[in-house]
Amino acid sequence: METLKLGVAGVGHFGRYHALKAAASSRAQLVGVYDLNPERARTVGWEAGAPALPLDELIAASDAVIVAAPAEAHFGLAMAAMRAGRHVLIEKPIASTLAEADALAALAVEQDVVLQIGHLERFSAAHGAVATRMGQPLYIEAVRVAPFKPRGTDVSVILDLMIHDLDLVLALVDAPIESVDAVGAAVASAHEDIANARVRFTNGCVATITASRISLKTERRMRIFAQSGYLAVDFANRKLTAIARGQGKGLPVPGMPEFAVQEMSWEDHDALAAEHAAFVASILDGAAVVVDAAAGRRALHAALAVKAAMDRSNAIVTASGLLTQKA
Repeated sequence: METLKLGVAGVGHFGRYHALKAAASSRAQLVGVYDLNPERARTVGWEAGAPALPLDELIAASDAVIVAAPAEAHFGLAMAAMRAGRHVLIEKPIASTLAEADALAALAVEQDVVLQIGHLERFSAAHGAVATRMGQPLYIEAVRVAPFKPRGTDVSVILDLMIHDLDLVLALVDAPIESVDAVGAAVASAHEDIANARVRFTNGCVATITASRISLKTERRMRIFAQSGYLAVDFANRKLTAIARGQGKGLPVPGMPEFAVQEMSWEDHDALAAEHAAFVASILDGAAVVVDAAAGRRALHAALAVKAAMDRSNAIVTASGLLTQKA
């Protein structure tokens, strides 16, 4: 099998990009799209050059299915596809609960199919630039903020935006989570729109992660501290600043002659195309799955731990307010 027959289930804002990317692939053929909104399915299908199909027909016509529907539909769509023996790429998060994530992982093994999770940042040039230049982190600070858009508000900012940085942090820190403290609030939607979490790992590393979808401008940055040095990443401007001991290149740091500072950048590439290529390679070539079900579960576990910690904080604030009013 040299050409993979791909179907896309869920062609909303991001699902449309998946359909167009699949249609442009040199190793895959887009055989159809499905969406609960038939008009949207027909429109995206026409744009991508593939028919709008009912779900059962889409699965029957495909070798693999990309699940890009809202998060609450991930489990049902992926289970239906894998029960039919189809490989599956699920957009993040893997599912809504850990029990669902475990069931998906177990079924993938039982059916001997590829299950990849669409944590897009893992396929970005920025992640590659960071991962190759840093040792074991001691402290990580991540900020991801953006102006408000109605899209994505069916879930909290934790599952919408913060989960990207949670996944990146988990990929950098090779240790289980020990504890989580978090605060957040719903401002413009029914779910939390701003959140801040402090995640402590069993190896002593601490990560502070901030996410907001009600900011005036877009900002994406990360700072990483390790015994080997310091790394500052400006994702928006593709700028990386590294301070490390004994670097052969770079300018000396004033007062610290054994350290040098380097300013670097990277060339962006199409991360979604890279994600698709990795999925296809896992199926056709037997390549390792870059972001497997275990990685998807870890990111979901971290996101749910942040939500639980946030709920505890909000409950304390509410209780304090009630006590103050009674007093």
